[in-house]
Amino acid sequence: MSVAALWWAVVASGLYHGLNPGMGWPLAVSAALMEQRVLALPRALLALAAGHLAAMLVILLPFSAMITLVALEREIRLGAACLVIGLGIYLLVNTRHPRFLARISPARLGLWSFLVANAHGAGLMLVPIYLGICAVNADAGHDAAGTLMAADVRMALIVAAVHTLAMAVAGSLLAFGVYFWLGLRFLQKAWFNLDRLWAASLVVVGAFALALTLRA
Repeated sequence: MSVAALWWAVVASGLYHGLNPGMGWPLAVSAALMEQRVLALPRALLALAAGHLAAMLVILLPFSAMITLVALEREIRLGAACLVIGLGIYLLVNTRHPRFLARISPARLGLWSFLVANAHGAGLMLVPIYLGICAVNADAGHDAAGTLMAADVRMALIVAAVHTLAMAVAGSLLAFGVYFWLGLRFLQKAWFNLDRLWAASLVVVGAFALALTLRA
């Protein structure tokens, strides 16, 4: 995998989150419709993005600190892979969203986005890439990949920012499209839920990372 391929993986994960209605872009449309102001739409989207970014950093920053424990590097990687798999299995078995999320006021979209992103494991999906679990150091391509996956705080911030930007772009396109052109009937007729696919992808990524770590 090249450095570009790894960054595309980060962007793709963000786009996936942005397209998922469960990450909140319908709430941005709702906020704009209730306030009857177009400016309410980007304001709500920014709040959602801020909450998502905070959820990413809560996961990535502790892992960036743990990577300094070189003696336990393999154990940390195994634990991270198992954590990703465990959350994926949990989300596949438990399909209900936490009830307390429904009690959060629409005015607190940043808080709502932060809690939802943590509940969905937004940061955990990137942990295997960030910790360098996929690195085998077999050739120049893997050496290049190590540049991206050299875990430090600065890289954690960049990865989280790129992922959040991709998520915000995808969600904004859908939110503006529904608000200006498609209308609420589109949501009623074409509602889609990506939660099960996301949970399955967590299991796949975690299993892949676990297998590579055990083989290394």
